[in-house]
Amino acid sequence: MDVARIWRQLAVMAEMQDDHNRLVHPLWRQQGHDYYRAVWVECAELLDHYGWKWWKQQRADLEQVRLEIIDIWHFGLSELLRANQFDEELAERLAKALARDDTVGFRAGVENLALKSLATRRFDLEAFVAVMRALPMTFDELYRGYVAKNILNAFRQEHGYQDGSYRKRWHDGREDNEHLVEIVAYLDADADSFIADLGAALAARYALMTPAAGV
Repeated sequence: MDVARIWRQLAVMAEMQDDHNRLVHPLWRQQGHDYYRAVWVECAELLDHYGWKWWKQQRADLEQVRLEIIDIWHFGLSELLRANQFDEELAERLAKALARDDTVGFRAGVENLALKSLATRRFDLEAFVAVMRALPMTFDELYRGYVAKNILNAFRQEHGYQDGSYRKRWHDGREDNEHLVEIVAYLDADADSFIADLGAALAARYALMTPAAGV
């Protein structure tokens, strides 16, 4: 993949991630959050969506799997930014990792990412990209999905996520992530109005919430 394209997409995501982190706490870089812990916990949630229980019938929910990979990238990107590792060399590392062809099984790749996170207490970029390749998931797909999920995260914060008043399950009992997948499917992710369109669609659906809908 073109390194220059990766760098442009990284720049957009880095700005969005910094804005979101500042929304949570203006001095987020000094808070010492354990991003590695969030990564391995998300790995477990990811495997639940993919399926691993041999004693029951399971069907992989690939849309939710992709969303979990995007969640992991939020935490990984935060760590890279905090560690001042966000530069053009990062784009080159990504391009090199994406071009590798030593794809392992998906479950093994997820377990390796969790293992690296626990062993080093750091975000392992190459192990993360190996999970993408194993699914497979392209960097363009990661980028589009990240932008969409970042908008949802900002929507959550603006509607009371920190004080507990936000309702993750909406009017029909489904989680906001599921609504996000549906909305993105019919919007043009490459349109200049994509961010505004997605925010408006989320607000319209959330407005259907009733007091009896639960949390």
